[in-house]
Amino acid sequence: MTMSQNLSLLCVFLIFSFTTPSTCQNTANHDCKTKGMFVFGSSLVDNGNNNFLTNSLAKADFSPYGVDFPLGPSGRFTNGENVIDILGKKLQLSDYIPSFTDPSTWGGKIVNGVNFASGGSGILDDTGALAGNVTSLNRQISNFEKVTLPELEQQFGNNNSKEILSDFLFVVGSGGNDYSLHYFLGLANSNVSLEAFTDSVTAILSAQLKRLHELGARKFVLMAINPNGCSPMALARVPTQEGCVENLNRASTMFNSNLKSLVDDIRPQMPGSNLVFVNAYKILSDVISSPRSYGFRDASNSCCEVRQVSEGGTGILCKRGGSICSNRSEYVFFDGLHPTQSVNDVIATKAFSSLIGDEVYPFNVDELSQI
Repeated sequence: MTMSQNLSLLCVFLIFSFTTPSTCQNTANHDCKTKGMFVFGSSLVDNGNNNFLTNSLAKADFSPYGVDFPLGPSGRFTNGENVIDILGKKLQLSDYIPSFTDPSTWGGKIVNGVNFASGGSGILDDTGALAGNVTSLNRQISNFEKVTLPELEQQFGNNNSKEILSDFLFVVGSGGNDYSLHYFLGLANSNVSLEAFTDSVTAILSAQLKRLHELGARKFVLMAINPNGCSPMALARVPTQEGCVENLNRASTMFNSNLKSLVDDIRPQMPGSNLVFVNAYKILSDVISSPRSYGFRDASNSCCEVRQVSEGGTGILCKRGGSICSNRSEYVFFDGLHPTQSVNDVIATKAFSSLIGDEVYPFNVDELSQI
């Protein structure tokens, strides 16, 4: 074989090596069986889907969002990486999970999974209507079924979706907006109690999980609702109250209790499935109640300048181009509702490796990924 032929073969090898989709990388501490993640939910796990939605008011594609993110403002509702980004790194995935609505998300880019989450959305179809154009959880699942799944089968050369999807995690982080942007705004039937509303939302979520299971999903990560009554947004709306807004937290704990029970209740109805409940409520509550023990100094104020309701804002989103704190790693909240990257790291780390039953149930994400 001539030198030119050898060089040609080498070039082909290098091109193939760098263009063939790679997934998880085995390390001494992590034996990977996970190809990637499919992500569904709202702003806490959204990585930029709303950027591409016209008439959506729930966007974070502007400064100061992304001030610490390698790609700048990306649509993530934080200063840097969100929980999904950090979990992906811990799972040794080769890159960030791409957002579904990004026109470039097709072909080889989807082999590590796709993020369908939409800020402002909820489990209920009409949750988030006040935020303009957002993608409900039902619609997110439809996008997965009708668009991504056929493309994934083509990429893997296998039309047996159940065989392909058994090595992916399905992360669902939804429910908070069904209270803050629906129930507490009086959009639900006025005669429906909080308990009845929560049971109804849980039943709908259960059906949505079963739908994903029918499509081939087997490994689920269910994220609890955060203690939103302790957020700067909630505290600013009830400035005379000392401590967190309990009616908001009561709703969160009620939903989270149902969600944890669902892990055991739904599994017999979904053969071959495994589910993990990540109690982000407890993890974040522990940080808020004892911030210094986690390296934080401010657990009640937003790091960025927020446009309050009295100023015509939402009390949640950062002001476009507004000022931000310099010591972001010491703040629990970046805006009026969403945690900083440092807190996201705490949540993701505990989700991945905690051995405490009150934080992850029945086991952690690392164990789930290796089943």
